[in-house]
Amino acid sequence: MNFLTIGHRGVMGVEPENTLRSFVAAEHAGLDVIELDLHLSKDGALVIIHDEDVDRTTDGSGAVADKTLAELRALDAGRGERIPVFEEVLDAVRSPLQAEIKNVAAARALAQLMHERDLVDRVEVSSFHDEAVAEIARLVPGVRTALIGSRYSTDIVDRALAVGAPTLCLNIRRITLEVVERAREADLRILGWVVNTQEHLRLVRALELDGATTDHPDIKRTGRFTA
Repeated sequence: MNFLTIGHRGVMGVEPENTLRSFVAAEHAGLDVIELDLHLSKDGALVIIHDEDVDRTTDGSGAVADKTLAELRALDAGRGERIPVFEEVLDAVRSPLQAEIKNVAAARALAQLMHERDLVDRVEVSSFHDEAVAEIARLVPGVRTALIGSRYSTDIVDRALAVGAPTLCLNIRRITLEVVERAREADLRILGWVVNTQEHLRLVRALELDGATTDHPDIKRTGRFTA
């Protein structure tokens, strides 16, 4: 089985999250996939930032949706990095990407770009929100999607099937053997997050998950040998 290691917001354990610096570091570390978060700016740009506001990750304050791209670009996102747009990430790294969308509006903007740049094979789209997963699947035939679960039970399997998502991204602090078995019965792929310790890694390997999202690049090296 090919166990995937997915860089969480790049390698946010060692570099400023969701920045080009972090994504390049993840690629250089040999992580299989790079995960990132998409929001829309006030003027409709697909910007890479996790939170709905800029307060935690930049030297600014206020909601992302209330700021133009130019205003967002003026902020320091850590170590002099700027908030990137999705197109910059596509050009800065060659790795496969897992793009998390927060709502249907972001799904529609991403769908347009995926068509323009033929990204179906490179970009997997994930979301906590069933309607966003369903919308991107409707707009981009053949897109790979993933439903994310933080607080969940076995019903997340039914939700994934309902929106046609072949992958579950599950919080390993909530994961149970029952959920894993139910997902396997439905032939779903399972990725665990966030895997930052050897204990977490042993758990995901013991449950025979398909991969792990991590903040730390050394999980790639150790994951290979951990059963």
